[in-house]
Amino acid sequence: MTHAFVEALQVGRIAPLGPNSEPSAFVKTAIRGPVAVGLRGVEGDEQADLNHHGGPEMAVYGYAAAHYALWRTEFPQHADLFTAGGVGENLTIAGLDETDICVGDVHAIGSARLQVCQPRQPCFKFALRFGNSHLPKAMVHNGRAGWYYRVLQPGQIGAGDAVTLHERPNPDFRFDRLVAIVNNGRPTPQELARLAVMPGLASKLQALARRELEATQAG
Repeated sequence: MTHAFVEALQVGRIAPLGPNSEPSAFVKTAIRGPVAVGLRGVEGDEQADLNHHGGPEMAVYGYAAAHYALWRTEFPQHADLFTAGGVGENLTIAGLDETDICVGDVHAIGSARLQVCQPRQPCFKFALRFGNSHLPKAMVHNGRAGWYYRVLQPGQIGAGDAVTLHERPNPDFRFDRLVAIVNNGRPTPQELARLAVMPGLASKLQALARRELEATQAG
């Protein structure tokens, strides 16, 4: 694991978004911290739709800082928004992307311990934020999804904190492989069997893998 650190830290408050004033906390505001991070996420961060955002297995959203240069190249008309916090993440992390981490990795950040448990699946609010309906599909296609953390040990996190690998239960299952499976929806039976019992993976993805594996076996 290369040297990695929190380049920026953001929280969002529920506010109207888009032409129909959808309630959303997608737009984030930078804070220096340190700030408390609990089992439900970063103190001061809100979620408007608790059916699809927030909760213990989507407590903190991390995103690779390096991705923003690529987004600005591909969508130069949105260059001013493709900066830290632009895709709605809490932690903009330098030195890591989806190819550097594995499913279930536990990261020590500040005094907290966070576990990588699932990728972000972009929704229509990503399009509303930028006024561009192509962006959610672009994120699915390019795999620059970012990752959700569950909080194993609450603590304090601030901008500039190192991100250190504390534990790696699945060293042979890189996170970009999971992103591809989630986005493409064509896992092999062997992958389904692995995901169904994978340590650290979000419980909803484990359950989905079990259902798909049972359906495959029945078929």
